[in-house]
Order: sequence, then structure tokens, then C-alpha cells
Amino acid sequence: MTDPPHAAHRGRLGLYALAFVAVLAAGAALVTASLDSLQNTRLLWISAGLSYLAMVLAVLSLLLPRREG
Repeated sequence: MTDPPHAAHRGRLGLYALAFVAVLAAGAALVTASLDSLQNTRLLWISAGLSYLAMVLAVLSLLLPRREG
């Protein structure tokens, strides 16, 4: 049984969507840290980690092999 052609791209788009959510969360953490006058660097590290995660997910979504239907 084979997957429909559009299902092959679902995994790639899902990873890309997760990367976008990670970027949004990183931005929210950065804004929260700046509103706190950068008193605590924990939120900056969280923002940096989420940004890194977003980059990894975006690259993985591009490198994931295409399954031709």
C-alpha cells in the first residue's frame, strides 16, 4: 500500500512548522527577558536554545528525503 503523493510532504512541512513555532517561542522568550531588563540570563539561554532548535528543524525539513508517489 502506498501513501498518497501529498502525504509524502506532510512530514517535511510538519518539521518546518515546528521550526516556525520554535522561532516564535524564542522571540517571546527574548521579549520577556528584555522586559525584565535582562536581570536573569536564563531566558536569554532559552531563547538561544530555541533558535538553535529552529535552525536544526528547518535544515532537517530540507534534508528529509522526498518520497515520490
